[in-house]
Amino acid sequence: MPRLARQLTDDSCYHVITRGNNRAAVFHEPADYQRYGQLLLEYLLPNRVQLYHYCLMTNHVHLVVRAATGAGLRQAMQGLNLRYALAYKRKYAHTGHFWQDRFKSLLIAEDAYLLQCGAYVDLNPVRARLVHQPQVYPWSSARVYTDGVNDPLVVPNPSYLALGSSNPERQTRYQQFLSDQLQQPIQDDIATGSTAHLRQLASFTGTSLPMKRRGRPSKEATMLTS
Repeated sequence: MPRLARQLTDDSCYHVITRGNNRAAVFHEPADYQRYGQLLLEYLLPNRVQLYHYCLMTNHVHLVVRAATGAGLRQAMQGLNLRYALAYKRKYAHTGHFWQDRFKSLLIAEDAYLLQCGAYVDLNPVRARLVHQPQVYPWSSARVYTDGVNDPLVVPNPSYLALGSSNPERQTRYQQFLSDQLQQPIQDDIATGSTAHLRQLASFTGTSLPMKRRGRPSKEATMLTS
């Protein structure tokens, strides 16, 4: 039975996840990460997809994007994942399935959750105990927001730009926001504003994520995202 085409809305933000088949590694050396980054540049911009945050983990990829059209996001992800899979198979003499099914595109419920979703992605290497500080990990967007490092892949998250009137102020407040997020259980709305999303995320990544139902947003979160 053919799979139904997914419904992707226009002018929307998404948390996009792609994972290696059977949780197998998709990156082995710096050149692999760099190749995927080159393909992101090649496919996102022409398809009118802005990349706010990203993290390339050993066996999966996290992206936070705003897509002008759902069709553009679909074309971008299908194109770059196909190109990367073909290059990987040639390089490593790999046969069989490479990616686990299609990429996941989880709608971010409201722009107010963009900062939390971005922080979730930037903190992935810390929660995986690969590094102690997110900006130390070389294959993510964290350094753009904590240290002002230029990355041609990244378009600044609008919620980050609202944190202050200068780059040093924004960087300081975002660093504090990341630190605060690490001290708390993963909120049920941290990635898109819905419990269903986080449950789907946990199932997809094969991890057990502690969820804490949120009532009213905290005073700090409201201040940072308003």
